[in-house]
Amino acid sequence: MELAKACEELGAGEILLNCIDKDGTNSGFDLELINQVRSAVSIPVIASSGAGRVEHFSEVFEETSAEAALAAGIFHRQEVPISAVKAHLRERGIETR
Repeated sequence: MELAKACEELGAGEILLNCIDKDGTNSGFDLELINQVRSAVSIPVIASSGAGRVEHFSEVFEETSAEAALAAGIFHRQEVPISAVKAHLRERGIETR
């Protein structure tokens, strides 16, 4: 939390929060860490690392106040289509871009 606060104080406009313990696990985002960092800063937090299925994206928005979430590996390896994530989020009433 101290590092996130220091980054904000130095002028960061947002935090891209990559949890190395979750990276590549496909087990879901680190919701506890996201909530801790989000409560420590006033700038937007982008959740990264751990997504493995479409439900992980709705979970991160329903259980944290992260402004955005991302994934890469599951899309590059074609394990989950981007269109499936967007459709799932729209069904849950969560805005996508």
